Amino acid sequence: MNEVAGGLCAGVGPWFPVVTCEHGGNRVPARYAGLFTGARRVLASHRAFDRGALELARRLAARLGAPRVTATVTRLLVDLNRSPGHPGLYSEFTARLDPAERRAIFERYWGTYRRRVESLVEEAAGRGARVLHVSVHTFTPVPDGSPRRADVGLLYDPSRPSEQDLCLAWQKTLGVRRPDLSVRRNYPYRGTANGLTTWLRRRFGPQRYAGIELEVNQRWPRRGGRPWTQLQRDLAEALAAASSGTSLP
Repeated sequence: MNEVAGGLCAGVGPWFPVVTCEHGGNRVPARYAGLFTGARRVLASHRAFDRGALELARRLAARLGAPRVTATVTRLLVDLNRSPGHPGLYSEFTARLDPAERRAIFERYWGTYRRRVESLVEEAAGRGARVLHVSVHTFTPVPDGSPRRADVGLLYDPSRPSEQDLCLAWQKTLGVRRPDLSVRRNYPYRGTANGLTTWLRRRFGPQRYAGIELEVNQRWPRRGGRPWTQLQRDLAEALAAASSGTSLP
């Protein structure tokens, strides 16, 4: 169902890192396979999952020595990055289910996932740690015919100085290592839009929690090979340097 790896660790510099991936796969549980009959094409698309995000999340977590919580069930069943009541919580494939069945899906997948993430943050914060949560995503390069002009997006809440400072440092250190990349802040989405990091900010104050959503253009995992592997490595090294307060050579 979900992948949970690692436990509480020493952290990176002043931060205790946690890595999550809400849209890591396009798996359909056997019980709900009938809902997706004839939907092979959409299940292979960006609507069903974030291509490359799971691989990237694992690499970031390994580099930071961070616990990770990742999901491989398709977001078309229930979107783990949307709040209850959000119109995108369920897709057209599950919207027609009766309320009791939708509630069962919600509890089993959304509820289980959110509780695991929240418990990691709560345990670390309870020990006095400052939690750096990186929620890993990828985005489609050309939605609705309009190209997106970035390789990497770093999403945060501008009203939280620690998040802004971390993203500025990550952008700067990544720029030193990879000047060829277009790295933008709060693009292609706003960092305060509905999502897991926004939800956790309501529970944990800025002295204990910083939530950053990493967005990578899917043209990189689609290309694959050495360029994709190198980008993952560079993102991880730049984040490690930024969060520890050091600079990259």
